[in-house]
Amino acid sequence: MGLDEVRADWTRLGADAPLWAVCVDPAKRDGGWDDDEFLASGAREIASALERLDALGLRPEGGRALDFGCGAGRLSNALADHFDAVVGVDISAPMLAEARRLDRSGGRIEFRLNDAPDLAGLPDASFDLVYTDLVLQHLPPALAAGYVREFARVVRPGGAMVIGVPARERRTFKGLVFRYAPWPAIRFAQRALLGYPAPMRMHPLPADRLAALLAPAGARIAASDPYWGGDHWEHLRHYVAVDGGAR
Repeated sequence: MGLDEVRADWTRLGADAPLWAVCVDPAKRDGGWDDDEFLASGAREIASALERLDALGLRPEGGRALDFGCGAGRLSNALADHFDAVVGVDISAPMLAEARRLDRSGGRIEFRLNDAPDLAGLPDASFDLVYTDLVLQHLPPALAAGYVREFARVVRPGGAMVIGVPARERRTFKGLVFRYAPWPAIRFAQRALLGYPAPMRMHPLPADRLAALLAPAGARIAASDPYWGGDHWEHLRHYVAVDGGAR
């Protein structure tokens, strides 16, 4: 699976079910998300994450935030309530169209299409906060690793990152299927049996692997908190301090 397949799948998801694809809830299929309810869920998440950064002594005061894999702008809008400017990047043009429709920021969010395996369009040390949640697991591991290195490049020394990603599969039926079943079989099941507009691949990113990717840039995981993961995944939200170092 490469970047072209990721782009094709998320373009389809963005065209057919953008809000549901961002927040997969069986009760919200077929247009079940209300716009205000959808954005309010993002506001709660960002408020909680910033409170945690504050408790760790890592919260940036204003400045610029990057929302990587911004989808329909659920978190971008919430970040814009706390930062002077927000850049939301995504691989799916239809997702970005939905994000622009839902933009409540008064012009403080810039939504960008990024379909490259890096963030070359963003300068070094140009963000106070990099935020990404439930995005990296949908990417091939090598591609996800490259983006993590890019996060460390674009955040300024003294800034912070929040990275939400599953650390491992749980030993449930579905978790074990994702761990051991071949991707073509999972892809078929999601499309034919579950009725997904396009499949969503899942890859865990263990905390020790994430730490190793961040360390060369002088970034360290200050805390890793369990949060939503359903019955099949152990999700962690990692709070990362960027102390500076080789870039």
